[in-house]
Amino acid sequence: MGNKKVISITIITIIIGFMIAVQFQSINKPVVRDTRDTWEIREDIKKEQELTFQLHQEISNYNDKLEKYKTERQDDAVLKETLDELKVKAGLTDVSGPGVILTVKPFFDEIMPGERVHTVSPELLKRLINELNQYNAVNISIAEQRVINTTVIRDINGITKIDGYPLNRFPFEIKVIAKSEEGAEKLYNRLQVSSMIDAFVYDNLQVVISDPLASIEVPAFSEIPRIKNMKPVNAEEEEK
Repeated sequence: MGNKKVISITIITIIIGFMIAVQFQSINKPVVRDTRDTWEIREDIKKEQELTFQLHQEISNYNDKLEKYKTERQDDAVLKETLDELKVKAGLTDVSGPGVILTVKPFFDEIMPGERVHTVSPELLKRLINELNQYNAVNISIAEQRVINTTVIRDINGITKIDGYPLNRFPFEIKVIAKSEEGAEKLYNRLQVSSMIDAFVYDNLQVVISDPLASIEVPAFSEIPRIKNMKPVNAEEEEK
C-alpha cells in the first residue's frame, strides 16, 4: 500500500514539473518583432497594392472576354436564325404546311377518243402560278420541282421544262402551301370557281383539285440558285 502511494506521488510530481517547465519556457520565449523600417514597409505595401491591381485587371479582362464570348454566341445564334429564315424564303429547304394538291392529267384517256397531249403549255403554267400567288400561296412545286423567284418555265424543242426538268409525263402534281388551314380553305374555294381550271381543258388537260389538306410537303429547290448582274461592292467606291 505504501509503494502505491509513492508511485502515485512520483507521477504527480513529474506532471507538475513538466507543466511548470513548459510555462517557464513560454514566458521566456522572445517575441519576434518586425524589424523593418517605415520605408521598407511602405515599399512592401506598394508592391502588394500593385499586385492587387494587376489581379483586378486580369479579372476584368477575363470578364470582358467572357461577356464578348457570350455576345458572339448570341450573335451567332441570331445570324443562324436569320440564315435559316432566308433559306426558307429562298426555297432552299423542304417545307410543309396546309394546302391543296392539283393533279394535272390528259382530258382524254387511252379509251376515250381525242388528241393525245404530250406536254403542257408554259404560258398556262405561268398564268396558274400568278393566280396562285394572288390567292396568297406561300410555297409551290410542280412535278416535285420547287418554284422560286428565279424559276424558268419555257418550251424547249416542243417540250415544256421547269428549270430544265421536262413536263411530258402525266399525271403530275402541283402542290400549293397556304399560310394557314383557313388560307388553304380559301385557296380551295377560289380554285373551284377559277377560269384557269377551264383554260386547261382547251389544251385537252384537266386539273383535279384535292380537298384542303392539313399538311403537304414541298421539296427544296434542287439546283444552286444563280445570281446574275451582281458584283461585290468596292469599299473605296462605297466611301465615295
